[in-house]
Amino acid sequence: MTRIALVTGASRGLGKGVALGLGDAGWTVYLTGRTEEGPLSIGATAAEVDARGGRAVPVRCDHADDAQVEALFERVRADHGRLDLLVNNCFAIPREPIWTTPFWEQPIASWDLMHTVGLRSHYVASRFAVPLLFESDRGLIVNVSSFAGGGYQLDVAYGVGKAGVDRLARDMAHELRPRGVAAVSVWPGIVRTEWVMEHRDALPFPFEVTESPEFTGRVIAALADDEDVMTHSGQVLVVAELAERYGVDDVDGTRPRSLRRKKKDR
Repeated sequence: MTRIALVTGASRGLGKGVALGLGDAGWTVYLTGRTEEGPLSIGATAAEVDARGGRAVPVRCDHADDAQVEALFERVRADHGRLDLLVNNCFAIPREPIWTTPFWEQPIASWDLMHTVGLRSHYVASRFAVPLLFESDRGLIVNVSSFAGGGYQLDVAYGVGKAGVDRLARDMAHELRPRGVAAVSVWPGIVRTEWVMEHRDALPFPFEVTESPEFTGRVIAALADDEDVMTHSGQVLVVAELAERYGVDDVDGTRPRSLRRKKKDR
Protein backbone atom coordinates (compact mmCIF):
# COMPACT_ATOMS: atom_id res chain seq x y z
CA MET A 1 0.00 0.00 0.00
CA THR A 2 1.36 3.40 -1.01
CA ARG A 3 2.12 5.58 1.98
CA ILE A 4 0.85 9.16 2.16
CA ALA A 5 2.94 12.09 3.39
CA LEU A 6 2.42 15.83 3.63
CA VAL A 7 5.46 18.14 3.67
CA THR A 8 4.94 21.82 4.42
CA GLY A 9 7.15 24.46 2.82
CA ALA A 10 8.41 22.18 0.05
CA SER A 11 9.05 24.63 -2.79
CA ARG A 12 12.72 24.91 -1.89
CA GLY A 13 15.34 24.22 0.73
CA LEU A 14 15.05 21.45 3.24
CA GLY A 15 11.34 20.90 2.59
CA LYS A 16 12.08 20.20 -1.05
CA GLY A 17 14.83 17.81 -0.01
CA VAL A 18 12.44 15.94 2.28
CA ALA A 19 9.86 15.66 -0.51
CA LEU A 20 12.51 14.29 -2.89
CA GLY A 21 13.76 11.78 -0.35
CA LEU A 22 10.21 10.50 0.15
CA GLY A 23 9.72 10.44 -3.61
CA ASP A 24 12.78 8.22 -3.97
CA ALA A 25 11.12 5.83 -1.52
CA GLY A 26 7.91 5.73 -3.57
CA TRP A 27 5.66 7.81 -1.32
CA THR A 28 2.69 9.88 -2.41
CA VAL A 29 3.72 13.35 -1.24
CA TYR A 30 1.43 16.32 -0.76
CA LEU A 31 3.68 19.35 -0.76
CA THR A 32 2.80 22.91 0.10
CA GLY A 33 4.17 26.34 -0.64
CA ARG A 34 3.01 29.71 -1.94
CA THR A 35 4.96 29.71 -5.22
CA GLU A 36 3.31 27.51 -7.83
CA GLU A 37 5.55 27.93 -10.88
CA GLY A 38 9.22 28.51 -11.63
CA PRO A 39 12.48 26.84 -10.57
CA LEU A 40 11.80 27.27 -6.82
CA SER A 41 8.15 26.29 -6.64
CA ILE A 42 5.87 23.48 -5.59
CA GLY A 43 5.37 22.73 -9.27
CA ALA A 44 9.09 22.19 -9.82
CA THR A 45 9.40 20.04 -6.69
CA ALA A 46 6.38 17.98 -7.74
CA ALA A 47 7.84 17.29 -11.18
CA GLU A 48 11.05 16.01 -9.62
CA VAL A 49 9.22 13.83 -7.08
CA ASP A 50 7.26 12.24 -9.94
CA ALA A 51 10.44 11.70 -11.95
CA ARG A 52 11.96 9.79 -9.04
CA GLY A 53 9.12 7.32 -8.77
CA GLY A 54 6.94 8.99 -6.18
CA ARG A 55 3.61 10.69 -6.73
CA ALA A 56 3.45 14.40 -5.96
CA VAL A 57 0.38 16.48 -5.19
CA PRO A 58 1.37 20.17 -5.07
CA VAL A 59 -1.06 22.36 -3.12
CA ARG A 60 -0.72 26.11 -2.82
CA CYS A 61 -1.16 26.93 0.87
CA ASP A 62 -0.34 29.92 3.05
CA HIS A 63 0.30 28.37 6.45
CA ALA A 64 -0.51 31.66 8.15
CA ASP A 65 -4.11 31.18 6.98
CA ASP A 66 -5.86 28.57 9.12
CA ALA A 67 -8.73 28.15 6.67
CA GLN A 68 -6.32 27.22 3.88
CA VAL A 69 -4.61 24.71 6.16
CA GLU A 70 -7.91 23.12 7.14
CA ALA A 71 -8.91 22.85 3.48
CA LEU A 72 -5.57 21.19 2.71
CA PHE A 73 -6.20 18.37 5.14
CA GLU A 74 -9.79 18.01 4.03
CA ARG A 75 -8.41 17.40 0.55
CA VAL A 76 -6.15 14.66 1.86
CA ARG A 77 -9.13 13.12 3.65
CA ALA A 78 -11.22 13.22 0.50
CA ASP A 79 -8.42 11.68 -1.58
CA HIS A 80 -7.17 8.97 0.78
CA GLY A 81 -9.00 8.98 4.10
CA ARG A 82 -5.73 8.85 6.00
CA LEU A 83 -2.27 10.35 6.40
CA ASP A 84 0.84 8.40 7.39
CA LEU A 85 3.37 11.19 7.82
CA LEU A 86 3.27 14.93 8.46
CA VAL A 87 6.54 16.84 8.11
CA ASN A 88 6.26 20.31 9.66
CA ASN A 89 8.98 22.22 7.85
CA CYS A 90 7.70 25.62 6.71
CA PHE A 91 9.63 28.64 7.97
CA ALA A 92 10.12 32.28 7.10
CA ILE A 93 13.35 34.25 7.50
CA PRO A 94 13.16 38.04 7.87
CA ARG A 95 14.86 40.11 5.20
CA GLU A 96 16.97 41.81 7.86
CA PRO A 97 20.30 40.02 8.53
CA ILE A 98 19.28 38.61 11.91
CA TRP A 99 22.68 37.06 12.58
CA THR A 100 24.39 40.49 12.64
CA THR A 101 21.70 42.54 14.40
CA PRO A 102 21.08 42.23 18.19
CA PHE A 103 17.49 41.54 19.15
CA TRP A 104 16.95 44.99 20.68
CA GLU A 105 17.64 46.60 17.31
CA GLN A 106 15.36 44.30 15.31
CA PRO A 107 11.74 45.06 14.45
CA ILE A 108 9.34 43.08 16.59
CA ALA A 109 7.80 41.91 13.33
CA SER A 110 10.83 39.63 12.89
CA TRP A 111 9.80 37.68 15.98
CA ASP A 112 6.21 37.51 14.79
CA LEU A 113 7.21 36.25 11.35
CA MET A 114 9.45 33.45 12.57
CA HIS A 115 7.08 32.32 15.29
CA THR A 116 3.91 32.50 13.20
CA VAL A 117 5.29 30.58 10.24
CA GLY A 118 7.94 28.52 12.03
CA LEU A 119 6.07 27.47 15.18
CA ARG A 120 2.37 28.29 15.21
CA SER A 121 1.95 26.82 11.73
CA HIS A 122 3.35 23.50 13.00
CA TYR A 123 0.75 23.42 15.75
CA VAL A 124 -2.09 24.25 13.36
CA ALA A 125 -1.03 21.67 10.75
CA SER A 126 -0.68 19.02 13.45
CA ARG A 127 -4.10 19.91 14.84
CA PHE A 128 -5.75 19.18 11.50
CA ALA A 129 -3.49 16.23 10.63
CA VAL A 130 -3.98 14.13 13.74
CA PRO A 131 -7.46 12.75 12.93
CA LEU A 132 -6.03 11.51 9.62
CA LEU A 133 -2.94 10.09 11.31
CA PHE A 134 -5.23 8.07 13.59
CA GLU A 135 -6.35 6.22 10.43
CA SER A 136 -2.77 5.11 9.67
CA ASP A 137 -1.23 1.93 11.01
CA ARG A 138 1.90 3.91 11.98
CA GLY A 139 1.23 7.65 12.03
CA LEU A 140 4.16 10.03 12.50
CA ILE A 141 4.67 13.77 12.93
CA VAL A 142 8.18 15.10 12.27
CA ASN A 143 8.99 18.69 13.24
CA VAL A 144 12.04 20.03 11.41
CA SER A 145 14.03 21.97 14.01
CA SER A 146 17.66 22.96 14.51
CA PHE A 147 20.58 22.72 16.91
CA ALA A 148 19.51 26.27 17.81
CA GLY A 149 16.79 24.63 19.90
CA GLY A 150 19.48 23.45 22.30
CA GLY A 151 21.83 26.45 22.34
CA TYR A 152 22.39 29.88 20.85
CA GLN A 153 22.63 30.09 17.07
CA LEU A 154 22.05 33.10 14.83
CA ASP A 155 19.45 35.01 16.80
CA VAL A 156 17.32 35.12 19.95
CA ALA A 157 13.93 34.78 18.26
CA TYR A 158 15.23 32.03 15.97
CA GLY A 159 16.51 29.92 18.86
CA VAL A 160 13.43 30.41 21.01
CA GLY A 161 11.25 29.36 18.08
CA LYS A 162 13.25 26.19 17.50
CA ALA A 163 13.12 25.33 21.21
CA GLY A 164 9.36 25.73 20.94
CA VAL A 165 9.28 23.36 17.96
CA ASP A 166 11.12 20.75 20.03
CA ARG A 167 8.78 21.20 23.00
CA LEU A 168 5.76 20.97 20.69
CA ALA A 169 6.90 17.54 19.51
CA ARG A 170 7.51 16.35 23.05
CA ASP A 171 4.14 17.47 24.39
CA MET A 172 2.20 16.25 21.35
CA ALA A 173 3.87 12.87 21.80
CA HIS A 174 2.60 12.71 25.37
CA GLU A 175 -1.03 13.12 24.29
CA LEU A 176 -0.70 11.01 21.13
CA ARG A 177 1.02 7.99 22.65
CA PRO A 178 -2.18 6.21 23.76
CA ARG A 179 -3.43 6.43 20.15
CA GLY A 180 -0.24 5.00 18.63
CA VAL A 181 0.90 8.12 16.76
CA ALA A 182 4.51 9.25 17.19
CA ALA A 183 5.83 12.82 17.22
CA VAL A 184 9.50 13.78 17.06
CA SER A 185 11.69 16.77 16.35
CA VAL A 186 14.77 16.43 14.13
CA TRP A 187 17.97 18.46 14.02
CA PRO A 188 19.70 18.46 10.62
CA GLY A 189 23.30 19.61 10.41
CA ILE A 190 24.45 22.47 8.18
CA VAL A 191 22.23 22.02 5.16
CA ARG A 192 23.09 23.34 1.71
CA THR A 193 19.78 25.10 1.13
CA GLU A 194 19.56 27.88 -1.42
CA TRP A 195 19.43 30.47 1.37
CA VAL A 196 22.47 29.08 3.18
CA MET A 197 24.54 28.92 0.00
CA GLU A 198 23.55 32.47 -0.92
CA HIS A 199 24.72 33.76 2.49
CA ARG A 200 27.55 31.32 3.14
CA ASP A 201 30.24 34.00 3.24
CA ALA A 202 28.39 35.98 5.90
CA LEU A 203 27.03 33.23 8.12
CA PRO A 204 28.91 32.16 11.28
CA PHE A 205 28.91 28.48 10.28
CA PRO A 206 31.79 26.15 9.54
CA PHE A 207 31.36 24.71 6.05
CA GLU A 208 33.84 21.85 6.23
CA VAL A 209 30.94 19.46 6.87
CA THR A 210 27.59 20.07 5.21
CA GLU A 211 24.58 18.00 4.23
CA SER A 212 22.32 18.06 1.20
CA PRO A 213 18.63 18.81 1.82
CA GLU A 214 17.82 15.31 0.56
CA PHE A 215 19.84 13.72 3.36
CA THR A 216 17.16 14.69 5.86
CA GLY A 217 14.48 13.36 3.50
CA ARG A 218 16.20 9.99 3.22
CA VAL A 219 16.50 9.75 6.98
CA ILE A 220 12.86 10.70 7.58
CA ALA A 221 11.78 8.03 5.10
CA ALA A 222 13.80 5.45 7.03
CA LEU A 223 12.38 6.64 10.35
CA ALA A 224 8.81 6.40 9.06
CA ASP A 225 9.47 2.82 7.93
CA ASP A 226 10.75 1.80 11.37
CA GLU A 227 8.17 -0.53 12.94
CA ASP A 228 9.48 0.60 16.34
CA VAL A 229 9.12 4.31 15.62
CA MET A 230 7.08 4.78 18.81
CA THR A 231 10.27 4.19 20.82
CA HIS A 232 11.52 7.53 19.46
CA SER A 233 8.32 9.46 20.15
CA GLY A 234 8.77 12.68 22.12
CA GLN A 235 12.49 12.88 21.42
CA VAL A 236 14.74 15.37 19.67
CA LEU A 237 16.70 13.33 17.11
CA VAL A 238 19.85 14.34 15.24
CA VAL A 239 19.54 13.51 11.55
CA ALA A 240 23.15 12.33 11.22
CA GLU A 241 22.76 10.03 14.24
CA LEU A 242 19.60 8.51 12.79
CA ALA A 243 21.51 7.98 9.54
CA GLU A 244 24.03 5.87 11.45
CA ARG A 245 21.21 3.85 12.99
CA TYR A 246 19.49 3.17 9.66
CA GLY A 247 22.54 3.03 7.38
CA VAL A 248 21.51 6.05 5.29
CA ASP A 249 24.02 7.93 3.10
CA ASP A 250 23.83 11.37 1.57
CA VAL A 251 23.40 11.85 -2.18
CA ASP A 252 27.16 11.85 -2.73
CA GLY A 253 27.64 8.54 -0.91
CA THR A 254 29.09 10.08 2.24
CA ARG A 255 27.55 9.91 5.70
CA PRO A 256 27.80 13.27 7.49
CA ARG A 257 28.86 13.22 11.12
CA SER A 258 26.66 14.55 13.88
CA LEU A 259 27.45 18.13 14.89
CA ARG A 260 26.84 17.05 18.47
CA ARG A 261 29.67 14.56 18.18
CA LYS A 262 31.93 17.08 16.47
CA LYS A 263 31.48 19.42 19.42
CA LYS A 264 32.44 16.63 21.82
CA ASP A 265 35.62 16.00 19.81
CA ARG A 266 36.84 19.56 20.28
